[in-house]
Amino acid sequence: MGVFEYQFMQHALLAGLLGGIACSLVGVFVVSMHLSFIGVCLSHAAFAGAIIAMFFGFNPVAGAFVFSLGAAAAIGPLADRGDFNPDASLGIMFSLMLGLSFMFLGLMEGPKTQALGLMWGSILTVTQEHLILLAVVAFLVLGTVSLLFKEVQAVIFNREIALAVGLPATWILYGLLILTGLTVTASLQPIGGLLIFSLILNPAAAAYQLTYSLRKLFILAGCFGVLSCWMGLALAYLFNLPSGATIVVFSTLIFLVCNLFSPKRRFKQLRETEGASINA
Repeated sequence: MGVFEYQFMQHALLAGLLGGIACSLVGVFVVSMHLSFIGVCLSHAAFAGAIIAMFFGFNPVAGAFVFSLGAAAAIGPLADRGDFNPDASLGIMFSLMLGLSFMFLGLMEGPKTQALGLMWGSILTVTQEHLILLAVVAFLVLGTVSLLFKEVQAVIFNREIALAVGLPATWILYGLLILTGLTVTASLQPIGGLLIFSLILNPAAAAYQLTYSLRKLFILAGCFGVLSCWMGLALAYLFNLPSGATIVVFSTLIFLVCNLFSPKRRFKQLRETEGASINA
């Protein structure tokens, strides 16, 4: 237990708390609105922005912010103007960011240690500046969920109906996409550009197995996100493993356990059995 006296471990635990909450709450939007690919798209956008910023000698965090927010802001209008599903615009944006990432990574001269570090992440090297950024983003996500819960619930349930009753559903959707971009950027250093989408998706998907209530879904997802970060951090420290990878693996294990004991799964199986007996 003496390891918790070290500042780097205290920073890592706090980063796990803030990042776990922010990522998992954003993940509820992603899972509920069937936009699971958005985490992949925005994480690669943040990674591309960081790589390009390093290539030109700027702060990689600033580059990650610009590109992830730009991608998040473009996804909604691109889908609306093109009159196709948002998944298609996500695919277009993802392919662009993936190409830019590897193009500028190949153009970089000398060692690419810092760039590869952003790819995999390290929660044990989180600085005070990263913690402040995570705290601001977590506060924004929590504030949005708390103050606009009914509006968010309406947009998640059905965007067209929300528009019909007079809610600014389009702007709420765009705001949720931008929040996702902010969360991805803030979590780039502790989790890593190639792994952050898993921390966004897995806790929310695990919570989705256990409840039909959106309010409980947010609470359970937040708990699973923090638990994934803290347990992944503990395993990484004990067994000298990459922290981002262990966090993602543990979040996947939580999902598998929740899926195995899901009351929704049992109810679906019961309904299918009753339907088969009726048809027979």
